[in-house]
Amino acid sequence: MAEVISKRLVDLIERNADRLTRAWLADVKRRPETRTYRGYPDDVLHRRVCDVYQRLGTWISRETTVEEIARVYTALGHQRFAEGFAPSEVLEALILTRRHLWLLVLKEGFLETALDLQAALELNARAVLFFDRSMYYTALGFEEAAAEAAARQGPAQPPAPQTPAQRPTRGWFDWLQRGRSG
Repeated sequence: MAEVISKRLVDLIERNADRLTRAWLADVKRRPETRTYRGYPDDVLHRRVCDVYQRLGTWISRETTVEEIARVYTALGHQRFAEGFAPSEVLEALILTRRHLWLLVLKEGFLETALDLQAALELNARAVLFFDRSMYYTALGFEEAAAEAAARQGPAQPPAPQTPAQRPTRGWFDWLQRGRSG
């Protein structure tokens, strides 16, 4: 029975993919953590995120393999690196994607009985696992793309010695950009 209710929740999300995407788009465009998204056309971003919501049932299905998620989201990391996104922005966008689907479930009042709650928790567990994997493989793809870009630039020259006050503050992103040699 919980499986039927969980399917109802997935259907709810897939049916409301456009509404979820519009809410996500407004959120991602206004947040300071996702500034690069402001420079992208709404229709491009809408298409990208709406696809995730429309295919949620497939993504969280037990038949979907880790390898499938790895393939898609490692490629996404490569693509976002090439587009100039910071990894933190991409991860925040994925977090917001997950957040908006859960907000819809809460708003629609599907959590009236213990069975409803059990189904929602099952859905949440599967969605969290999917989004955790998508974030990991996106970050991995980003790192691979950064390493490939650094390798194309040749060996990095050691920087001139700096005092602590002169050192960059962007952390591991600068380290990746320097070809992991700094």
